[in-house]
Amino acid sequence: MFVHPQFDPIALHLGPVGIHWYGLMYLLGFLAFIALGQYQIKHKKWFGWTPSMLDDALFYGALGVILGGRLGYVLFYQPSYFIQHPLEILAVWHGGMSFHGGFLGVLIAMWLFSRKYHLNWLAIMDFIAPLVPIGLGAGRMGNFINAELWGRETHANYGMVFPNVDTALRHPSQLYEFGLEGIALFCILWLYSAQPRATGTISALFLMGYGSFRFLAEYTREPDAYLGLLSMGLSMGQWLSLPMIIIGIMMFRICHKPQQ
Repeated sequence: MFVHPQFDPIALHLGPVGIHWYGLMYLLGFLAFIALGQYQIKHKKWFGWTPSMLDDALFYGALGVILGGRLGYVLFYQPSYFIQHPLEILAVWHGGMSFHGGFLGVLIAMWLFSRKYHLNWLAIMDFIAPLVPIGLGAGRMGNFINAELWGRETHANYGMVFPNVDTALRHPSQLYEFGLEGIALFCILWLYSAQPRATGTISALFLMGYGSFRFLAEYTREPDAYLGLLSMGLSMGQWLSLPMIIIGIMMFRICHKPQQ
């Protein structure tokens, strides 16, 4: 049995300003995006990409993550609450971001980016797909530090007590997601993209990989109290992940072609 250390969510105090761990995890994800992207440009010879374009892609992507993530949370998880309290939509410091909303935001942002640089949209998504999982893993570590999005109760001896919740043993589901959506997904995509692939197949593998890992991890994660489990005993996260898996499989079959 383990007990969550109950970290201070503020990593550093600069006078009246507090630097939160969760914000630092976002920063780590953005820095990893730049570092890995520069490596790809230099060593994998992605056609048409330059370091300045990579910086621009990060700007577009960050806007997509933040705006899409917040709007996704509003629409997917608590629409009735935000209809009654519309000003709360802007209160991002209170928490509330959705991966699936952020993902849709990035898709739109990269479409705009592709139009600006006259590049194939799917090829752009193939380029950035391996750069994303490290940021996803960092976000899950931020959830763990904040002792939020905790797991369901368990009798396993590796369960963890979250004193901010109750005295029950729970799955440290944030760490499961860190390992699956962060480390494992990064390794799969990075290794797969090491060789030339048909356009769209790397993006398809991301959809299948993230969707599957998230779907499985949700079985150990406590459903949101205001939603609970939905039809067929699945959580909102699982229902939002199923289309990713299905579309990923279809994309992979359509896009995959033997290399000449």
